[in-house]
Amino acid sequence: MGDSAYRKVLVTGAGTGFGYEAAMRLAEKGFDVIAAVEIYAQVQSLKRHAAQRGVDLRVEKLDVTHAGDRRKALGWDVQILVNNAGIGEGGSTVDIPAWNIRHQFEVNVTGPLLLTQGIAKQMIGRGGGRIVWVSSREGLNVNPFTGLYSASKHAIEAIAETMADELQEYNVEVATVNPGPFLTGFNDRMFQTWQSWEDDPSGRLFDYSELAFPRAQFDPEPVYATLTAVAAGELDNFRNLEPGSMREETMRLQQVPWQRKIADGLGTRNEAVQRSYRMQPETPVGR
Repeated sequence: MGDSAYRKVLVTGAGTGFGYEAAMRLAEKGFDVIAAVEIYAQVQSLKRHAAQRGVDLRVEKLDVTHAGDRRKALGWDVQILVNNAGIGEGGSTVDIPAWNIRHQFEVNVTGPLLLTQGIAKQMIGRGGGRIVWVSSREGLNVNPFTGLYSASKHAIEAIAETMADELQEYNVEVATVNPGPFLTGFNDRMFQTWQSWEDDPSGRLFDYSELAFPRAQFDPEPVYATLTAVAAGELDNFRNLEPGSMREETMRLQQVPWQRKIADGLGTRNEAVQRSYRMQPETPVGR
């Protein structure tokens, strides 16, 4: 990575969280930023926040699941694409209703990939570009009750790695950023989505009012810094996991399925499941 000639950046999901801060910081660095938000109600709010922060960026409504919005984005001459838009659906893999399953993949996988297809081909036509996929540590590991979200991020990992192979001859750079558990509100909202499920609550395996996100959460500053640097071409790793302190644990947990036996723990509650019963929402690391 490192072609400073790439200046026009599209950041999807820029209304909140990682995308919001990356868009602001890229604008502060002098990049030509298009900050895309899901709904029109977020447009003026983001413009106002940018003005308060003293940065110049362009705000556009872009719902990655909407074909018309994706088509509109092809007119923006994007040189750097940051695929950050995403949602999290919490709940057991055997409880989550069909609509929520489909919506999780439409927002996190199908929509972003369809957007990327058109923009990537434009990059190829111009001789190169940069595509950054905001994946997750959950794309490499799993936790109970985040399995569907994790599945969508595992899909992103496969797409990004394959895309890097396919596009290298066309000078299109591809990278992932893999945030762990960070205290942005995203993880805790994931454990509230059950409240709007259209299902029969009596058929659920778990009582979700008793559960919370199963990990203590970090201050998000490292992700803001890393995502900005990867998009700007200042870091050259394909995979960028934050926080770095979780790297060894993440790699170790990737080996666990190779050693696990089918009968391990049968008839007992998994410790990782139990953590969701013990944890309080918005628990910071160190508490």
